[in-house]
Amino acid sequence: MAGTSDVDSRPHQTHNTLSRVVSGIDESDAEQRYNVEAADNKITSLPTSSAISVASTQRKVISWEKNDPEKPFNWSTRKKAWVVLVGMFVVVNSTMGSSLPSNAIPFISADFHITSSYSEVLPISMYLIGYVLGPLLFGPLSETFGRRAIMTSTFLAYTIFTMACALSPNWAALLIFRLLTGVNASSPISVVGGVYADMYEDPVTRGRAMAVFMSGTCLGPLIAPIVSGYISPIKGWRWTFWIGLMVAGATLPALATLPETFGPILLARRAAKLRKSTNNPNIFAPLELEKKGWKQMATVTLTRPLRMICFELIVLATCLYLSLAYGIFYLFFEAYPIIFQGIYGQSSGVSGLMFLPIGGGSVLAVLLFLWYDGFLRKAQKQNKPWTRKEEARRLPLACVGGPLYVVSLFWLGWTARSDVPFYVPMLAGVPFGMGFVLIFMALLNYLTDAYEIFAASSMAASSCCRSLAGAVLPFAATPMFARLGVAWACSLLGFLSLGMCAIPFMFLWKGDVIREGSKFCNFLKEKKRQELEELEREGREIEGLGFDEAAGEKA
Repeated sequence: MAGTSDVDSRPHQTHNTLSRVVSGIDESDAEQRYNVEAADNKITSLPTSSAISVASTQRKVISWEKNDPEKPFNWSTRKKAWVVLVGMFVVVNSTMGSSLPSNAIPFISADFHITSSYSEVLPISMYLIGYVLGPLLFGPLSETFGRRAIMTSTFLAYTIFTMACALSPNWAALLIFRLLTGVNASSPISVVGGVYADMYEDPVTRGRAMAVFMSGTCLGPLIAPIVSGYISPIKGWRWTFWIGLMVAGATLPALATLPETFGPILLARRAAKLRKSTNNPNIFAPLELEKKGWKQMATVTLTRPLRMICFELIVLATCLYLSLAYGIFYLFFEAYPIIFQGIYGQSSGVSGLMFLPIGGGSVLAVLLFLWYDGFLRKAQKQNKPWTRKEEARRLPLACVGGPLYVVSLFWLGWTARSDVPFYVPMLAGVPFGMGFVLIFMALLNYLTDAYEIFAASSMAASSCCRSLAGAVLPFAATPMFARLGVAWACSLLGFLSLGMCAIPFMFLWKGDVIREGSKFCNFLKEKKRQELEELEREGREIEGLGFDEAAGEKA
């Protein structure tokens, strides 16, 4: 009995050991990242006087001044708007590339003699597998090396591999180039949210920027089927990629103007200039004092998204919901031809137009987001009790979007019949687009608000999971629709989405409790509380000093 007890206790002991190790890494990671951010904004900066002793051995750590014009929070509205626009251009390229071959698949298959229905899904799925791999690197790396370097280098690689797809000599080469294109295209998906968080301290304004970002992620994939549907039959499938290359080439000049937005990197550059101009080697930015090295990067930085997926309930639940929604979205690129070409006999170009109501729904979702944003701000000014809960800022939109998403799936499934006009199932795209964008805007904004300085890593975790679902779920489209029929295949997806609807409601109900159990969120909350107490203490000391001086003068 004793021997059995010892054996049975080993898995539990192993689990406890793993939990302690991960907990220690999380706390160390949070402490380190927070210290860099705090040092950027709290430590007294180098005096403006140039009379600095070269011989001085005292380390001087610089930080942002209160109204420093180079700090991204203090940039002009016009400059911030341009960065938001450039981010949207890049995201549209990235997401458009994902579905670019959708209506060109029959022509690619004929050219390379591909007959398997599973193989025909690969040009899109390989791209989305790249979406899985890329964010694990680019999100955390952007928090180490800066946003601009990551976005610029990866977009250049994306452009090159898009051209390689157009020149592919065989099927295997096309799939490899699609994978590499997807890896590099994943960069803006995981980094742009961090870029907006760098510039917008106010959650309301940041939320509006994220709404623009989300419209780009939705519109890009919907434009591509129209392009490939009309171009491939006339000019050949390679011209689909040539057009993608042209769009990327037109974006490059705008991307070249993108400034660095990551505050720690900007301070590091300022420190380097000061070291050079003053001949003082002891001037540093907080980031330069951060522990670095390949071991640190491998065990802490690059594992951060994976640790968030496994041990942060908010991230895990969000990833599950967004993964299903995203997977269904990309499954539709297989399902729509089955429905509109198979049932209604449409051409590939016309069936591509069936995606337009989804785009219309996404526009309506952005308008609804902006209305709610104004409503929320007004309620906050009136000091309504419900506005004090952080979850109320974002999640009601997901509570609306989830049911809309479910309704659209049942609508599409049960109206797609030959005796019903094509525009009836086509219009199911309006609530689908609204629901899809509202779910994404609400939950991604919630992740950004909850994890703040770790926004890029939490977004990377989300991007990784949903891209995996987007890559895998389309393989089920043809056999599922063939076996269940259009009505029940869509109903199955609708029932699954109905189950996921509970997640934003759960966050609204117990989100504050869940955040208290998060290593990252709890750490940030505690640090903010300590800073507030410190500021209050300093204020009291200053007031006391002023009182003593006044008393001395009176005496």
